[in-house]
Amino acid sequence: MVLLHVLFEHAAGYALFAVREVEEIGLLLPQVEESVLTLGKFHNVVKLVAFSPFRSAQSALENMNAVSEGVLHEDLRLLLDTALPPKRKKVLLGVGDAKMGAAVLEELGVQCQTGGVVAELMRGIRLHFPALVRGLTAQSAAKAQLGLGHSYSRAKVKFNVHRVDNMIIQSISLLDQLDKDINTFSMRVREWYGYHFPELIKIVPENSMYCRVAKFIGNRRELSEESLEGLEEIVMDSAKAQAILEASRSSMGMDISPLDLINIESFSRRVISLSDYRKGLQEYLRSKMSQVAPSLSALIGEVVGARLISHAGSLTNLAKYPASTVQILGAEKALFRALKTRGNTPKYGLIFHSTFIGRAAAKNKGRISRYLANKCTIASRIDCFSEVPTSVFGDKLREQVEERLAFYETGEPPRKNLEVMKEAVVEASEVVAEVKRRQEKKEKKRKKREKRRLEALAAAAEEAAENSVMETEENDVGAKKKKKKKKQQPEESEAEAEPEENGVEEEEEEEPLPKKKRKVVVEPEEEEEEEKKKKKKKKKKAVAQDSEED
Repeated sequence: MVLLHVLFEHAAGYALFAVREVEEIGLLLPQVEESVLTLGKFHNVVKLVAFSPFRSAQSALENMNAVSEGVLHEDLRLLLDTALPPKRKKVLLGVGDAKMGAAVLEELGVQCQTGGVVAELMRGIRLHFPALVRGLTAQSAAKAQLGLGHSYSRAKVKFNVHRVDNMIIQSISLLDQLDKDINTFSMRVREWYGYHFPELIKIVPENSMYCRVAKFIGNRRELSEESLEGLEEIVMDSAKAQAILEASRSSMGMDISPLDLINIESFSRRVISLSDYRKGLQEYLRSKMSQVAPSLSALIGEVVGARLISHAGSLTNLAKYPASTVQILGAEKALFRALKTRGNTPKYGLIFHSTFIGRAAAKNKGRISRYLANKCTIASRIDCFSEVPTSVFGDKLREQVEERLAFYETGEPPRKNLEVMKEAVVEASEVVAEVKRRQEKKEKKRKKREKRRLEALAAAAEEAAENSVMETEENDVGAKKKKKKKKQQPEESEAEAEPEENGVEEEEEEEPLPKKKRKVVVEPEEEEEEEKKKKKKKKKKAVAQDSEED
């Protein structure tokens, strides 16, 4: 009889349950559903065989990442090796994910089952898990789930921080939205200002330039030869500026009030600012693509590459797609319509906007789109999984596509892929070495700046400490002087108050005063002699050094 075991992954650890009476449970599914709801009946169905708790939050996060990716972690392998019966042929393991089942079958040779009875049993285990494991309360299980959920979400958000492809997705979406909005607003300006100057629409067909010209002209009756230079700067063509001036003199448009002109100019100013912002956003997208996916942007262009990444969801998802999926990415509706009506499937999707397909002949568009999708897949995988992404591989792949186009037109055979990739690897290694050398230089400079900053802070702290010590010493000296003065004042008053008994005492008191004066006179002479001795020593040292140098 086959022994059914169920593997359950919880935030607290892995649990392995043995299921009793497999054959009856397999036949009586409604009874299984009923027994799941009550703990007493469910105890008769499953029995805990082994429970392996996670050692730490970091270990739990590593195990959950492995489970989500369908990889067999070492902790799970140890549990299954020790807890499952030795006769593996008679064991059937129930798992919740088919990827995990395939990994267990490949590495341990244990047959796995998903869905059906296993799903019902897992529902019951999830419901009664704190009661099935000893020492685990519902409160601690909820805390473990909350902590692991937060750390897992944080790790997913922080995944691939330096390859910020989500910024590219938002940028290309905003770029498309801005194109639609600028087009709509420009048409509104054309219609609004066309009542006053209808001939301008045919002379200036470009949207942002039309808004600039309309804002510059204002009232067409005030347009004169003096404003011709300003018009030339905007339209970048002297003949077109002259045509605008002549058309304004013979225009069929109606007169317009100053208030209406103010509103039109204000709206035109907004449209111009939007178009300027769109140019800046395109530059930002170009710089981001050169950082995140340089090979893909060098091969197919920044905008088309960003649209592919946005449609796939991320650069990692795009790297996982096969070339056949990349070829029709963006043409899903046409594909499913063709499958439904049994018509011809589409040959290209978003990659149609690249220049290669437009340059190819009609009979070669499908072939070149297939070849281009293949190269785009290679470029996206290089960008996604290389440590230091460079545009070397993208340039080489672009050369290959150019050679293939020439082969379709002239029949000239292209180079082999192996030769091109060898050249690319050599060039890329040189570029990567140069980039790493620059990064090391920057890191050294940063460390030096940090060291200088810390030294300056330490010196400032020492100066502050010395100043504080000096201030305290000065305060102490001042306090001592004050105390001495206070002590001397009572002594002097007592001396004055005492009667003079005889002249001998006065002489004894007056005798020490000349001695103090002598000391004061003697001290400067000694200091001068010491200074002379020091100068002589310095001269002798200087003479000795000069003789040594000679």
